[in-house]
Amino acid sequence: MQALAGRLEAADAFVIVTPEYNHSFPGHLKHAIDQADLEWRGKPVGFVSYGGTSGGLRAVEHLRQVFAELHAVSVRDCISFHGVWDEFDENGALKDIEGRRKAADNLLDHLCWWAAPLRDARRSIPYGTRA
Repeated sequence: MQALAGRLEAADAFVIVTPEYNHSFPGHLKHAIDQADLEWRGKPVGFVSYGGTSGGLRAVEHLRQVFAELHAVSVRDCISFHGVWDEFDENGALKDIEGRRKAADNLLDHLCWWAAPLRDARRSIPYGTRA
């Protein structure tokens, strides 16, 4: 887990990919998130989710609460795959690539918008200290 913590510390932003499991996110993801603490602080987080009818959005809403507690900023836009098995053809290729590309561009644009100023802020004033 030290290797994971080092990679999280070095990152300026995150994209979490999660399925929906029992109307939330899986336990192994929670365990991985909980292995770090300070490494998440003051950094933006985006989400890609998948599942049945909800497309994993219930998992994302639970994750937003977890990351808020870790002092991370979640971006509004996300990518969700509703009825995930119907989103891909028999060869595994995405059927609606243009729609997903637009969603990915929105997510990444907003994630980058937050990442740069938050990185600069963490460098000039360590998170949790007064200016």
